[in-house]
Amino acid sequence: MPEPLLQDAPPAGATAVGSMPGTSVVEAVAVVVGELGQGDGVPHLPELPARGPGADMVGRTAGLLAEVSPDLAVETTPDGWRFADAPGREMRRAQSFLGEDLDAWEEALDGFRGWAAASVVGPWTMAAAIELSSGERAVRDAGACRDLAAALAHAAVEHVVQLQRRVPGSRVLLQIDEPSLPAVLLGSIATQSGRGRYAAIEEPVVEQALAAVVDAVHAAGAAVAVHCCAQRPPLALLRRAGADALSVDLLLHSERDDDEVGELLDRGGRLIAGIVPGAGPAAALPSSVVASTVEPVVRLGHRLGVEGDALAAGLMVSPTCGMAGASPAQARRALALLRAVGRGLRDEDPGRDGSDDEE
Repeated sequence: MPEPLLQDAPPAGATAVGSMPGTSVVEAVAVVVGELGQGDGVPHLPELPARGPGADMVGRTAGLLAEVSPDLAVETTPDGWRFADAPGREMRRAQSFLGEDLDAWEEALDGFRGWAAASVVGPWTMAAAIELSSGERAVRDAGACRDLAAALAHAAVEHVVQLQRRVPGSRVLLQIDEPSLPAVLLGSIATQSGRGRYAAIEEPVVEQALAAVVDAVHAAGAAVAVHCCAQRPPLALLRRAGADALSVDLLLHSERDDDEVGELLDRGGRLIAGIVPGAGPAAALPSSVVASTVEPVVRLGHRLGVEGDALAAGLMVSPTCGMAGASPAQARRALALLRAVGRGLRDEDPGRDGSDDEE
């Protein structure tokens, strides 16, 4: 694992995962920067999938890919996305959405100094999501998977460069979203007919593709977090691929994976612990529940023999996954609660933080 790049990120800093509710990027960015851009957090460039295809995580990443490799452009289908002969309306829309997002991001973070995050979808989740012309997923085609990984490494670097140019005082943490990775490794992704499953991809192949993207992002001067909110994410593989941080749903964490988390922290990496559900009633919990929200983190620290400042130094806290399914009020309160949780982990007064407002 390369020397991690996040040692100076805020201890127990609050961040987000990616998606936010609503269709106004100006409003979403204002919430994210207002709650997470105050020095003790890491604001995250939001995705707004409610705007439609191209604003979702796969569509946004596909738009980035089409800019560097037009032969990998995609178009919509009734089931999602499919490779197209050339960039078309969907790719232009995805690129336009991202341009709007970056304009709002640049304005809101004018003068900002600190860590800021953005996301791309990883090569294996892209391969599991996009159809070939045959209707089968790209994950079945080794050549298509190699092409996706190579192009994504290039596109991720271009995205980092643009983020650095837009907010020159920031340091970029690029999150690679890989929610489908466990299914790729297990061979549990359904074929087009639904009667079969695509063959499992071997770990060395998966690791090599991810490492190529991580290495390219590191060379561009950014840090890398890999996010996987599925049960039993392949933590050892992700560490070997060079991630500086691993972003997981701590509410699904198995104690069988404690050793991998301990190894990550021992090497100076960060655990981005998803501890607040991204939607539903729990996203609107009042600040009086800070202690119970911190509890899974504290229990993990006890099992690892890491407590107090040492625990906070190895952590960031986040929603368990994206918050597109929350109401705008719930999303804001979830982020405010995370800030209070971070202060609690740093032994600071959590305060009210606005998270106990009424609907």
